[in-house]
Amino acid sequence: MKSKRRTGWAWQLGLVGMLMPLALGSAAQVLDRSHDVAPRPGSEGMAQFPRPTDGRPDPAPPPPSATPLAPGFDVRQFEAMAQALVADQRIPGLAMAIVHNGRVLSARGYGITDVRAAEPVDSHTVFRLASLSKSFAGTIAGVLVSEGTMRWDSKVVDYMPGLRMSQPEAAQRITVADVLSHRVGLPRHTYDRDIERGADYLSLVQNLSSAPMSCAPGDCYGYQNVAFSLVGDVVFATSGQFFNEAVSRRLFKPLGMNDASYGLEGIQSSPRWAKPHVRAGRSGWTSLMPKPTYYRVAPAAGVNASISDMAQWLIAHTGHRPDVLPAPLLATLHSPIVGTPGEIRGGAGSWRRQRINAAGYGLGWRVFDYAGHRVVFHGGAVQGYRGVMAVVPEHDLGLVVLWNSESSLPTALLPTILDRAMGMRGQQWLNVDIDESMFASDDDSAPSGPASSNAMARPD
Repeated sequence: MKSKRRTGWAWQLGLVGMLMPLALGSAAQVLDRSHDVAPRPGSEGMAQFPRPTDGRPDPAPPPPSATPLAPGFDVRQFEAMAQALVADQRIPGLAMAIVHNGRVLSARGYGITDVRAAEPVDSHTVFRLASLSKSFAGTIAGVLVSEGTMRWDSKVVDYMPGLRMSQPEAAQRITVADVLSHRVGLPRHTYDRDIERGADYLSLVQNLSSAPMSCAPGDCYGYQNVAFSLVGDVVFATSGQFFNEAVSRRLFKPLGMNDASYGLEGIQSSPRWAKPHVRAGRSGWTSLMPKPTYYRVAPAAGVNASISDMAQWLIAHTGHRPDVLPAPLLATLHSPIVGTPGEIRGGAGSWRRQRINAAGYGLGWRVFDYAGHRVVFHGGAVQGYRGVMAVVPEHDLGLVVLWNSESSLPTALLPTILDRAMGMRGQQWLNVDIDESMFASDDDSAPSGPASSNAMARPD
């Protein structure tokens, strides 16, 4: 049954890819991949997602009308789970947002910002997003593509003439789409250790000329932070604005993400922000000051935001802000370009192993076949901060969880909420006890909860 579901889903992606190119216009313009060759042995190819021969994303439009959430989807239960996670400081603090049909069902904080100087986490407490930042980089690039300022198949070297790679002519072949989908040809996490040792971005870009390559650009997947951040230089060259400024003006401001910022200075100047926490002994936590290291690769890991901000980000990515993110652009951003079978990992009982049939990477977003449903996802982790976010186009649903510790416990909120939305029961991903009978109502199909809201997406 699982293999049938997987094959059918992949076939649908291929069919949509054949039907949609003309309809999607410049946001999904065809990329020139005439140089493509077969992936080299050992590279992560397209195990389940059929790779388009021209290299463009295989666009999947949003459904004409969203499938209702499964009966029993009750936001109050998820809020109770989040509250249980911060009880007795299992984790110091957490924030969670759930949006549906363009409305914020919940956007709340739980726990505290700092064990040394406790203040409650609220909806405007700012967290470091780590690699969730990549979705902003892909999106701002997509905005510029939609406007015709650049193309997905624009060559990076045209904007960075000094870019060099260790293989002859490799730099001349890297496209904007290659950068955003981690297909520059480098081994995964190239120079991440140097970032952690305090190296600056410009010197690491210069060092790419001596970095060994796993394949030719476009031929294999290898997750990057330094090379991914080349998109910042492209945005500057094409827009005339520094990358951070372009995102702030074109995304943060129009979406009403009023707490969002970039960099160490940005988070430290926030009126309220959550400190990162690491383990102190077997059961305790200690807070630290955030390090500047990964802030130096801003497109990959530079964003700070509150859960209120992220609710607006999800509303935009579920299609309810076409004035900022038009539907053709979303269809392109949310489509897989390269297979990432390594994402289907973990023990036999893990949610990734149990639920994900296929995994790929698009343009700053991961794309999963989650038990037969398309889920657009990204996770992030850096020195005492973690987060996960997901969009389910079929159900017009978005969710994000941010927390200020290195614990992995809150990750299980994501499959818990996805399962309930899709009507799957029987698997307990999250190790917390709540009395679900407390939330029984006459209408179990209606999402509800003490923090539910009718707040719509708001243009500024």
